[in-house]
Order: sequence, then structure tokens, then C-alpha cells
Amino acid sequence: MTKPTRIDPADLLAVGDLLSDEERLIRDTVRKFTEERIRPHLGDWFERGVFPARELAPELGALGLLGMHLDGYGCAGAGAVAYGVACMELEAADSGLRSFVSVQGSLAMRSIHAFGSEEQKQRWLPGMAAGELIGCFGLTEPDFGSDPANMRTRAVRKGGGNGDWVLSGSKMWITNGSIADVAVVWAQTEEGVRGFLVERGARGLTATDVHGKLSLRASVTSELSFDEVVLPADAVLPGVTGLRGPLSSLNEARYGILWGTVGAARDCYTAALDYAKSRIQFDRPIAGFQLTQQKLVEMMLEVEKAYLVALRIGRLKEQGAVRPPHISFGKLNNVRTALEIARSARTILGANGITTEYPVLRHANNLESVLTYEGTSEIHTLVLGEAITGESAYR
Repeated sequence: MTKPTRIDPADLLAVGDLLSDEERLIRDTVRKFTEERIRPHLGDWFERGVFPARELAPELGALGLLGMHLDGYGCAGAGAVAYGVACMELEAADSGLRSFVSVQGSLAMRSIHAFGSEEQKQRWLPGMAAGELIGCFGLTEPDFGSDPANMRTRAVRKGGGNGDWVLSGSKMWITNGSIADVAVVWAQTEEGVRGFLVERGARGLTATDVHGKLSLRASVTSELSFDEVVLPADAVLPGVTGLRGPLSSLNEARYGILWGTVGAARDCYTAALDYAKSRIQFDRPIAGFQLTQQKLVEMMLEVEKAYLVALRIGRLKEQGAVRPPHISFGKLNNVRTALEIARSARTILGANGITTEYPVLRHANNLESVLTYEGTSEIHTLVLGEAITGESAYR
């Protein structure tokens, strides 16, 4: 670990010095990619409500970011903290970008990697790691988000035998849904909840994009409908039955979120700091006023604390010691922190803060979605409540 040589306003405690050389290289590589390839276009993508996933996926794959924390099948096999700092830099650009990588790697690829047959892994994972194939993850339904145990999507054996499956139902708020080559869809069966691989173009599958979004506009969000979609017997993921399958993958995605939101928070803070130093009012930069400095200091404190939370949870994950309440702690704290920082940063930018010229309100809008998806703040509060009291308050 190197000693900090100067005060960095974006990382005053030099938390980055606690990273390994490899982790810093990944952080810097992803940051450079987003600065050169992504940031110049984000305002336009957000305003138009588009995300060029097909164009960007091979570039993300070439950087080794898709399924980077998985082993084999073309995946990078990176450590938990290395994956975390990549998510941090991706979301410092935009939550939609990090969401694409999270859904591809932590949800779709991870489900196949953990629970798929060898044939399924060979069929899908190398192409997904390269960005040649895109995946999505279907768990949330129009009427069931926080309560997936009561999902209505069903899969039954055709003719009641051991042959093909027939899948019926719908899934809502599915990132990458309409562009996915394969959907990992969770459904009720007579045996319990099972995962199914549904290929693009399957008869009876309809994907409809969600329009009118005020958040995550630079992201593809879809509804998937299954009208008696016939799937071959080997479309089922053989390695898991029950909610343990989808929930374990969700924890992987939540882990990426607790890192990603540190990036969004840092980006809002540094945007406000730079603006405050250049914006002149009453013949001086507004950074020289006490109230502005108080806002900036509060932001800096919370960014650094969130960074330390993420790093601690990442090291626990690498040691095999992380538990679901740890993930809930990070997701609840860091998303809430990032949202508060985004709102405070906007006040420093004044009217300029509401335009796409600056990232702050775009981050704030995105974080409203991040607060809800992969477990609402209420659900994570109850997870932590049960962890400290031993009493479940879900029902």
C-alpha cells in the first residue's frame, strides 16, 4: 500500500491506495473507456431514451467486463473488489451502463454459470463474455416484485411427461429484455421455482419496451410475455430448484450496485465541486461561501464512507465471509447516500443542474430506480432488521 502524496478532493482519505495494483489498473482502464467512449454521448442518449447496447457490448467484452467475476468460458475470473471498482467507474458514467453490465454478468451469465448444464454453459457463456450475445433476467412480474414466491408465470410439462415445457406468464421491468438473445426466466413448476433459457425468436415470446421513463433512460427496459412458449426439455437450468437460484444471482447484482452508486455519488460531488470553483457570484467563486463549503464537505464525507463500506464488503466477499445482510447493508446505505448527494449537488449547480449538460440530475433520476430495483429500500431494511433482532417482519 502506498502512502498518499497529496490531498485528492475526489478521494480525500486515499481509499484508492487500499486497492491492489491490478484493481487500480482495472479502475483506471474503465474510467478512461467511459471518459472517451461513453460520457460524450450520455446527455444525448438520456434525452432521446436510447442505449446502443449492440454497439457497445463487444467493446465491453473486449475489456473483459462481461461476467468478469466468473471463471472459465471466456470470463476474466477477476476478484470481487476488481469487479466492484469496475462497477463504480461504469456507474460514475451512468447507471444504465452499469445496469447493462450487471444484468449481463451478475444475473444472466451468473445464473447459467452457477446452475446450467455444461452444454448450456458452452452454448451461451463464451459469446456473452465477448459481447456477441446479450442476456436478460426475468424474475419481476407486473404484480409481484418484492414477493417473487407468488409469481404467476408457470411452466408445465407438455402432456405431463418428461418432454417439452410450456411456459406462460409475463415479466416486467426487464433490463435488456427486447434485445436479449437469451432470457433467463424463472417460473413456478410442480417441483418449485425453476429457471429456463428462452431464446430470442421463440414462438409465443413477445418483448415490448417500456416508454415514458423519467429514469434510466439510457437503458433498455422491457416487458416479456410468454403465450404458451414451448421449450425443449433441456431448456431448464438443472442445478437449482426454488428461490435460492434467482435470489443468489440477485445478491451478485446487488453487490455491483453497492459499488456502482459510489461512482454515481462521486461524479455528482466532483461535478458540484468543479462548478462551485468556477461559478462567480458576488465577485467570488461560490466555493468560497460557507454554505456551499458545508454542502461540499458533507458530500465528500459521505462518498468516502460509502467507498469504505463497499471495500469492506468486497474484501469479505473475497474471503468467502460475506452474507446477505452485508449486501443489504451496502445496497441500502450506498444507494440512499448517492441519492442524497445527487440532490444536494443539484442545488449547487442551480438551474444548470437540471440540464443534460451536467450529470447531476441524470444521476438523481437514475438513482430513483436503483433505490427500488434489486430489492427496495424497505426490503433491505427488513433484511437488516431480522439480522439484528432475529425476528422476521416480512409477513
